[in-house]
Amino acid sequence: MADQLDWGRLLNSQRRKGKAAGRAHTARLGEDRTEHERDHDRILFSTPVRRLQDKTQVFPLERNDSVRTRLTHSHEVANMARSMGTTLAFVHGGALGFPAEVEPLRNVPALLEAIGLAHDLGNPPFGHQGETAIQTWVKRHSARRKDDPTSFDIFDAPDLSEPMRRDFLKFEGNAQAFRLLTRLQILNDDFGLNMTYAFLAALMKYPVPSDAVDKTSQARKKFNFFQSEAEIAAEVWAETGLQQGVRHPLTFVMEACDDIAYSVVDVEDAAKKKLINFNVLTAWLRHDACDDELTLDVCERAERSHAEFRDAGLSPGELDDISMQMFRVDAIGKMVRAAVGAFVANRDAIMAGAFDRELMAASEAVVLWTSLKRFAKFHVYRHRSVLEVELDGHRTVHELMDMFWKAIVGRKDPDDLRSDREALPAYVYSRISENYRRVAEAPGNAMPLRYRELQLVTDMISGMTDTFAVSLRDDLRRHHG
Repeated sequence: MADQLDWGRLLNSQRRKGKAAGRAHTARLGEDRTEHERDHDRILFSTPVRRLQDKTQVFPLERNDSVRTRLTHSHEVANMARSMGTTLAFVHGGALGFPAEVEPLRNVPALLEAIGLAHDLGNPPFGHQGETAIQTWVKRHSARRKDDPTSFDIFDAPDLSEPMRRDFLKFEGNAQAFRLLTRLQILNDDFGLNMTYAFLAALMKYPVPSDAVDKTSQARKKFNFFQSEAEIAAEVWAETGLQQGVRHPLTFVMEACDDIAYSVVDVEDAAKKKLINFNVLTAWLRHDACDDELTLDVCERAERSHAEFRDAGLSPGELDDISMQMFRVDAIGKMVRAAVGAFVANRDAIMAGAFDRELMAASEAVVLWTSLKRFAKFHVYRHRSVLEVELDGHRTVHELMDMFWKAIVGRKDPDDLRSDREALPAYVYSRISENYRRVAEAPGNAMPLRYRELQLVTDMISGMTDTFAVSLRDDLRRHHG
């Protein structure tokens, strides 16, 4: 990117609805919050955030209330993001070039907290297994019926472009979050929750469409908007001075907070479920991280606390729990400081749109971070108890998608989504959320009919919580006899 990014544009506080109406931004009478503080509050009180309390972080359908859900994970990411934003604005604001007119001391922490809270809103039920289930269903039913009689032949439509097909074959929760906030949470317009341009730009971890994915690039290894929202993404870039493939600088901070959260707390949750214990973790880190000074310091401090608590006469369960908590506090603190340092050190490349790495990978905590990820992959994510429940979630998603698809296409007039249906498909179609149906059925929706049919399925699945998906599957099974 030839020109330096400009914080004045990057922190654009205008909203799409106001711009479309030709209204210049003016402060609301009696409103003491900035627009980015309102962004956070608007997200916090939204229905999709509340649904996160019953969506999987790592352990599907978990009965232990102390184990994290997507909601607690998102709050932790938001908390870290706000903390990092406060440090960047108050301590490094001058070096980073924040202009006074954008009120960085208030807006940088608020914007980071908002995108931290919203970053997982598009994730389907059952964690990343939900994304995989959608992708495998689409792949299975994209086969031609002459080759596979059980296939729904969902791409048998002449007006579906290759990028449109890829939207579903490579279905992405990040793109669903962008769609959810710009399109689906509607009242009587087409602006979703009408977030600021800065918020929408910073939310995009992967600012490319599905046909521009490049696994060798950090900013392009996934995609962040569907073809149905491509014009909105272009508008956001135009208003913030960004372009395809170039991240908003604050996106790096949010991503680092997400990386820190899952690398540490997924392990803590595994300990709560008795899948691992404190001694197994520290032994792994000492061996895997070799002589990395930061990692060894975290281990030594945690082990000293562990010895002190053991001498206090705690039970084995209490001892392991408190030791893991102390490890988490110290590890997160060190990684947050390292991420701040990496952001400041790489300021020039970031503001030139030329930085294409994860902050954690460029930080002094890279060894601790990567070692924790390897530990979780080996000891947590592959554990039989996790895989068994993920398999049930995968089957649930496929069964629901089968039933929804039959109801959507099983109408009397193939050219009209609102056409009458027989009793069973009519009932199943009625179970799709009204706002999703309204968007798909809207006369102004310019997407091809088959694309809208497919989005009705993915919108509905993505909006479900874990337990709602299971209960709806059971209800629809009964009606199918």
